[in-house]
Amino acid sequence: MKIAVVGTGYVGLVTGTCFSETGNNVTCVDIDKQKVELMCDGHIPIFEPGLNILFDRNTKSGRLKFTTSLPDAVKDAEIIFLALPTPPGADGSADLSFVLSVADELSHLITDYKVIVDKSTVPVGTANKVHQVLAKNLDESLFDVVSNPEFLREGVAVDDFMKPDRIVIGTNSEKAEKLMMRLYKPFVRQGNPIIVMDERSAEMTKYAANAFLATKITFMNEIANLCEKVDANVDMVRKGIGSDSRIGKRFLFPGIGYGGSCFPKDVKALYKTAQENDYPFNILKSVMEVNQNQKIILADRVLNKFNGDLNDKTIAIWGLAFKPNTDDIREAPSLYTIDKLLEHGARVQVFDPEAMKNVKELYKDKISYAKNQYEALENADALLICTEWSTFRTPDFTQMKSQMKQHVIFDGRNLYDSNIVKNSGFEYSSIGRN
Repeated sequence: MKIAVVGTGYVGLVTGTCFSETGNNVTCVDIDKQKVELMCDGHIPIFEPGLNILFDRNTKSGRLKFTTSLPDAVKDAEIIFLALPTPPGADGSADLSFVLSVADELSHLITDYKVIVDKSTVPVGTANKVHQVLAKNLDESLFDVVSNPEFLREGVAVDDFMKPDRIVIGTNSEKAEKLMMRLYKPFVRQGNPIIVMDERSAEMTKYAANAFLATKITFMNEIANLCEKVDANVDMVRKGIGSDSRIGKRFLFPGIGYGGSCFPKDVKALYKTAQENDYPFNILKSVMEVNQNQKIILADRVLNKFNGDLNDKTIAIWGLAFKPNTDDIREAPSLYTIDKLLEHGARVQVFDPEAMKNVKELYKDKISYAKNQYEALENADALLICTEWSTFRTPDFTQMKSQMKQHVIFDGRNLYDSNIVKNSGFEYSSIGRN
């Protein structure tokens, strides 16, 4: 099949690349000329494990192409995916201007039947808005609008796309459904379901999934904080409830809050939708409040340790990305931590295997950037662990001790056995474990 993907962010680039891997001819279009030139030269602008292998194979075969020309991209396409940004507005609502603007452009370009697919995470009712924009200049027989939310986790997005738990297709059109089923058939050979529903239900499914997972994470963070108060161990609690099939083991690890491009934005957008429909979604309100406080819990502990005075203190941070195996720092807890440390006069030294470039663009010379995790510890009064990269899991505590001025670790991801760290001569604070 011939596919066009509009937008080459995390979702768009993974979507286009993976569709080309199953033999489709895919053209990805983006308005960023420099980015397009980079991809045409064989370079990927994001870090996503495994994506480079598929990208190289399919660009060399000619099945995956890039352009800045929307007319060229969609001319022969049977299906057009809109993978455009929907940033949160000041009130938390999703900004649909990019999606609707492209829909308007398409309404002047389409001359034969095409399926327009909302791949971006969009509020309930967006498919209808896109349909209305297209219908201003097109006969309705020339297009169908489908909602096809993505369920990709950064760091394992390629596996998620190639081996999906489920595929959700929102449409009331039999013609569009047949095309979408044909497109996705190679991805569900093991029997995982393709679930067809109406467009509004598909849009709600995406928000409901992310909001539920954000709630689950936040609930465990609350349990961890309470465990510290009552001298319980959250690791034991996690195992105890995770073995319950009604609850499950995933998303039960406590930490310093959720971040990234999806959970914060989607929770806010769903809460805004509830407000617009006069529904008091109190759980989501609490989730957002608790998560905001959890993001700075390590900084608060540092301030408590040093009696609120960080003017002569050097703080090392391991991990800047919002999660391991990505360079994405959007809404990362590390950024909120850095901001609060700087606000109180600390010198901050950081290291992350992939996210350093993005952080440098944000902080410039306000903080120091180490070449490796141990260099970040030089003369540090404390170490904060904000991201659970594998490279941090089995460090050389002897080397750490020799480089740090004070032997204090605040572990926001519970990477270490408390007894081992303490026996190595460190003061150790983790989440939910006394």
